[in-house]
Amino acid sequence: MVLIDMMRTVLEDSGLISLWQFLAPWLALDERQLIFVIATPVFIAVTLWEYLKIRHDPQLMNVPEAIRNFALGAGYQVTELLFAGLIAFPVYALCYHYRLLELNWATGFLTFLGVDFCFYWMHRASHRMRWFWAAHVVHHSSERMNFSTAMRQNATNIFNGMWIFYLPLALIGFNPVWIGIAYAFSLVYQFFVHTTLVRHLPAWVEFLFNTPSHHRVHHGRNPEYIDRNYGGTLIIWDRLFGTFVPESDSNPPEYGITRQIHSNNLIVLWTHEYVDMFRDMARPGSLLSRLQHLWNPPEWQRPAPQNNNKDAGRNHDRTPSDAEYP
Repeated sequence: MVLIDMMRTVLEDSGLISLWQFLAPWLALDERQLIFVIATPVFIAVTLWEYLKIRHDPQLMNVPEAIRNFALGAGYQVTELLFAGLIAFPVYALCYHYRLLELNWATGFLTFLGVDFCFYWMHRASHRMRWFWAAHVVHHSSERMNFSTAMRQNATNIFNGMWIFYLPLALIGFNPVWIGIAYAFSLVYQFFVHTTLVRHLPAWVEFLFNTPSHHRVHHGRNPEYIDRNYGGTLIIWDRLFGTFVPESDSNPPEYGITRQIHSNNLIVLWTHEYVDMFRDMARPGSLLSRLQHLWNPPEWQRPAPQNNNKDAGRNHDRTPSDAEYP
């Protein structure tokens, strides 16, 4: 006991205990990142196993891109870990303070269900509102579908504000820490639907859950597949709200985005849609018409001013690919 007391004195004198007491509430919401850190070795192992299966097909696997995908995911994890406690956690704590109901630990399943429901609407908004799409587009810009694609995430997510879709759960009375944990487990599950190796699962699984088949549709840029199958763990939300489309063997998904960005630069991959969006907002027009680019769909464009022939029929400007840079 004396030795333990001596060790505690060393820690107290170092200032680390007080630092931890200060940081612990800040990092509490991001216990989900701890789950991601623990899961990452599994992700890498599964990706290596998949690589051995598909390495001879460049349409399915490109090693430099796979490494880049993990780098994109690492950037996302770093910004989430550093800033979630500063930006999101105080808002969640405020909502939870004024919660409507007193819920207990037995509501775990309802937490999962609520998070999955909110994920559906967050995901749908991230495709149909350009501000959110600007952060989400990096996840869709790969022209391959494999486990590494799941790691393509945006380091700006925490600043983009997609976390606001889960605030109603805290206001109802669900503990924000458990909301974050349920969200983390949902993302871990979703990692495993990013593959072409699993064709179809039993019918009851395909009916209830998001599966590799359903998610291949979601990543397709085929006109029939765009903005479909938003579900995270469950696919029932898509069936309920009319956004479900099954994968067709006669119409295999073509992966990527309609205005493909060809770049190996992480910063470009994270920011190109923001650049394009703000460029569109800078075009002449009223303040309201410019701001509409933030919440209208990504493909929406303002009508060109009638007194400006230079803008008539102007195409949607885009960030150039690496090959187009001087």
